[in-house]
Amino acid sequence: MAGFKAAFMNEAVKLLKKKKIMAAAILSILAVMIGQIAVTTIKHGLGLRIVGSAQFPIAVLTFVAYTILPLFAVFVAIDMFNGESASNTMKITLLRPVSRFGVFSAKVLNLALFIVGNLLFIMVLSLLAGFIFNPSSASLVGILKVIVSYGLTFFPVFVFALIVVLLSNVIQGGLAVFFLSILVYIGFNFLGIVFSSYSSFFITSMFDWYTLWISESINVFKICRQILIMSGCGIMLFTTGYYFFDKKDI
Repeated sequence: MAGFKAAFMNEAVKLLKKKKIMAAAILSILAVMIGQIAVTTIKHGLGLRIVGSAQFPIAVLTFVAYTILPLFAVFVAIDMFNGESASNTMKITLLRPVSRFGVFSAKVLNLALFIVGNLLFIMVLSLLAGFIFNPSSASLVGILKVIVSYGLTFFPVFVFALIVVLLSNVIQGGLAVFFLSILVYIGFNFLGIVFSSYSSFFITSMFDWYTLWISESINVFKICRQILIMSGCGIMLFTTGYYFFDKKDI
């Protein structure tokens, strides 16, 4: 554990120094601002209230979960593996008294924390915007639904990020991994639409699975099935990604 803690802290410091963190934060702020401007314009221009203070963060999440969040998860995953291999900093990390499994686990855990941090940042911003511009519709139940929705979004996005981690350890070039990740993302969405009966097997179709938890009628069977699918895919992707990382000549 001592070696793992050192590797984890090292990866956390490197992650905090990356410009991608700032870029993700700026784009998240812009997404919330643009969303609130659009809602305010419709409300005052047409006299319609399309979302309340608790519905606004969920509307922002619907947009962010399919755009900013997976995109920057891809960037961070590629930078953690392909970027460090290209700059030879991976060799320095592996020279320390820590196993390859410890280094791999530390990188994946930091990737997970990046996704959690991004979701938490967007949730706080969107909740504040909702309360400031529409405080009359605030409710405790609505806030709980927002927290549940943002928390549940972590799982499918993290599993998709593990796909990128796997590709990063199979393919050497970071640019090739990026374009392949985009193709996988588009392909999964396309297959999820064409084969709607099997959409649960395509991770990207579950980015909005939080709607199952906050709807009036909860489909317990479908929720359990998607939990098992995501858990199984996550375990297989983590294991396969580590296998290629362990066999990789660095």
